[in-house]
Amino acid sequence: MKYLTTLVFGLLLFTHAALAQGLAQKIENAFEAFEREPNMKYGIASITVLNGNTGEVMYAKNEGTGLATASTMKAITTATAYSIMGSNYKYETSLRYSGTIDGAGVLNGNVIIQGTGDPSLGSENFDETKPEDILAQWVAAIKRAGIKKINGSVIGDDILFNGHMAPSGWTWIDMGQYYGSGVSSLNWRENKFKIILSGKGRVGDPAPLQRTDPDKPYLKIINEVTIGKPGTGDRVYAFSAPYSSFIVLRGTYASDLNKQIEISVPDGALDAAWSLQAALEKEGVSVEEPANTAFLMKSEGETIPLETTLLDRYFSPTLSQICYWFMKRSINLYGEALLKTAALQEGSEPETSEATDWEKEFWSELIGEGEGALKIKDGSGLSPESRVTTMAMAKILLHAKKQNWFGSYYENMPTYNNMKMKSGTIGGVLGYTGYHTAPDGTPLVFSFLINNHMGGSQPMRLKMFKMLDALK
Repeated sequence: MKYLTTLVFGLLLFTHAALAQGLAQKIENAFEAFEREPNMKYGIASITVLNGNTGEVMYAKNEGTGLATASTMKAITTATAYSIMGSNYKYETSLRYSGTIDGAGVLNGNVIIQGTGDPSLGSENFDETKPEDILAQWVAAIKRAGIKKINGSVIGDDILFNGHMAPSGWTWIDMGQYYGSGVSSLNWRENKFKIILSGKGRVGDPAPLQRTDPDKPYLKIINEVTIGKPGTGDRVYAFSAPYSSFIVLRGTYASDLNKQIEISVPDGALDAAWSLQAALEKEGVSVEEPANTAFLMKSEGETIPLETTLLDRYFSPTLSQICYWFMKRSINLYGEALLKTAALQEGSEPETSEATDWEKEFWSELIGEGEGALKIKDGSGLSPESRVTTMAMAKILLHAKKQNWFGSYYENMPTYNNMKMKSGTIGGVLGYTGYHTAPDGTPLVFSFLINNHMGGSQPMRLKMFKMLDALK
């Protein structure tokens, strides 16, 4: 009987090993075929597939070569945020005032919106973060305090992250677009807004700016967009920089197009302060001075008074809820806010360069890979300077699989090609990283990156999906 049991156990081990070898060979064959694709003639591809239970390398090729990640970087940033803050973490934004309120309801001081980095404040993605509801809550709190007039101004306190910044690796062409919005410790409506253009007229004529949504009277918008040929779509680009008071619009807007275009706000904290001031004045509460921010005041040698009184406390959705939209919609702003918040909580400076240095050290120690395998330049992957190896990325996902927050992390991963994985796309770069279960029940962790491919992104995605089908 003992001999029979040993024999059966041995056969099971042999069968499992044979299946594992068969899967590895299948992946190898598919990857080698992918490398021979004409679109990869001048490119490079890297893949790492790990056993999700043991960490054993099932297959890897070019796994030690650092490649641009595009938005697959968000899988790393999310794991970082979960590790430091936990899935139930909430940001707090407080509404305060300085000075005193006299008997006539006049505030001789300022109303202050004190931010701690919440990237979802005023976002349309959540029921509880709608901008009109938050503004109504703040106006009501100000009125409850008996304030009928403000002799000072509404100030956005964005000083925790040292102001509104875009990572140094971001490009000029990206920063003015909605996906290139910079981050501060006070963000508002994801630091973006809509422009509505008209394509009525002849090709080559100016495309008039009809309005913005919401209104932005404090910004000067220089519109140089012209009407494009039918079928050419949206080729409009916005050019602005942090703290800019004007935005330049260039490009073409097709004559048959009917689309609202989103662009970034140069200063989200100032936009939040201006929005609250407008809401107050609409409700009959006058504000004497223009909206301002703590960072802009600092540049003038001024500071917010230390003595303030609390009016209202607002709490964000949980980190898990924020990361759902961060992963699903690949919102770059969220990545930068999460990275800075995690770094700050661990005692690092919230500057992007300091935060990424801390993050590289954090993960290098946990996964046993050198810092050269994690040349991280931002939290979102928008920087073309970031370089990460697929081995390092796969090991981070393997580490996440063993944590008590993994269920939330896994659920927030998008699904593509019937596989749980985060995608990434930027000029000449495509990537997928995530989890899958092999036909024999083996859990797999993988990272697959390509750089400098030829041709369009969509045909290459389909080729990548075909290669990843080898894991099924």
